[in-house]
Amino acid sequence: MATAAQWIQGARLRTLPAAIAPVLIGTAAAYELQSFRLLNAILAALVALLLQIGVNYANDYSDGIRGTDEDRVGPLRLVGSGAARPDHVKWAAFGAFGLAMIFGLVLVIITQSWWLILVGIGCVLAAWGYTGGKNPYGYLGLGDLFVFVFFGLVATLGTTYTQPGK
Repeated sequence: MATAAQWIQGARLRTLPAAIAPVLIGTAAAYELQSFRLLNAILAALVALLLQIGVNYANDYSDGIRGTDEDRVGPLRLVGSGAARPDHVKWAAFGAFGLAMIFGLVLVIITQSWWLILVGIGCVLAAWGYTGGKNPYGYLGLGDLFVFVFFGLVATLGTTYTQPGK
């Protein structure tokens, strides 16, 4: 049974600045456009952070069940090290994705931008598909492209777009 400290390590907190940076840039752009809304910025940040944590747990789970992390050097991997059961790590990923979707839905309701639900679904599918599923794109050399699209363009432009609200 993994300890709380191990679960925190498994969330890979050192990766969280990569989730926050595009939100800060998008919020700064919204501010310059005189459309900054604090609540919307906070919701966008929560969505980004939870998606990042979710993808970290999903990656831990998927690599762990494939055996990719068995001889890993570096930060703790919950499944690969045997600290946590694979199904527990998978449910932690789903929990983070679920919370991200709840905060995202609140943002969609505030902005009345219903089409962003499809963007959110795409984000979760991309997060899972990095190393999960039958043909993970992370193993095909497409990880950087998806990171650029989802944690770059989508996060930055999405944050800016949702700032004015309705």
